[in-house]
Amino acid sequence: MMGRTQTLRSFFRLVGLGLLWLFSSSGAVQALDYRSIGSERAILYDAPSVQAKRLFVVGKYYPMEILVNLDQWAKVRDSLGDLAWVEKKHLRDARMVVVTVARADIRQAADSNAPLVFQAERDVALELVEHGSTGWLKVRHRDGQVGFILATQVWGA
Repeated sequence: MMGRTQTLRSFFRLVGLGLLWLFSSSGAVQALDYRSIGSERAILYDAPSVQAKRLFVVGKYYPMEILVNLDQWAKVRDSLGDLAWVEKKHLRDARMVVVTVARADIRQAADSNAPLVFQAERDVALELVEHGSTGWLKVRHRDGQVGFILATQVWGA
């Protein structure tokens, strides 16, 4: 016969699992939130204050994953997994991705046999135009060229 403590522990474990299932199946789990740097450069800090330690400087168009939102600050993750804080005034809603392979092929269609439009080197930021359902993303380079890239070759989608 189980003791009262074990019964309560089992009950709360079942309730917790039920809530986890409910939230994950109802769409209540928050989707990843990406933004990009809109200023020419932005300083990333180790805490939400301009008096905090400066960690990095990132340039315009660089994609960031938003993890926490405060009034004027956002805790972000970059393509390397580094965490930092940035002033929200430096963020814009435009979705950008950054190339993570040595050289990525951007093609005319979402097909590895489609003609090549251009190539992008590692760390080049591309505007995300739309998600494809076949593992491809439609992207735009700053100079206006548009094409399709494999989602596995970029971060920020």
